[in-house]
Amino acid sequence: MNRKLRCAHCHCLCVPNPRVKTQRYCSNPACQRARKAQWQRDKLASDPDYRANQKDCQRHWQQQNPHYWYHYRRRRADYRERNRLLQQHRDQKRHLRPLAKMDASVPVSFVKPGIYHLIPATGEQLAKMDALSHKCHLIPIT
Repeated sequence: MNRKLRCAHCHCLCVPNPRVKTQRYCSNPACQRARKAQWQRDKLASDPDYRANQKDCQRHWQQQNPHYWYHYRRRRADYRERNRLLQQHRDQKRHLRPLAKMDASVPVSFVKPGIYHLIPATGEQLAKMDALSHKCHLIPIT
């Protein structure tokens, strides 16, 4: 049988293993890593026991290696530089607002956004055919 398979990762044509009926990946090691990573993402999304076990294992590893990230950052200048540039970008997106304020005040607005109906106050009728609908948008001061 000369059946060909297009790999779901690298998209190359390969001959599938006849014993694996639902094969979607070729035998390339990078494609097998992608297959395993996809399986793990699916398993984490669908199996709460597996997810809890993974979380527990990660917590245990972090307790066994408390200084891992400290040493990683000290060894990797490229990581530090990338993190610094990304933080600068996040700060610019935040319009250079201060990160924390001790006495920050929240602007108080008594008008809520929404649709309001303006009805003349004649007192004669409760419902008027000529009520004016008006949409109110709040524009924040920056």
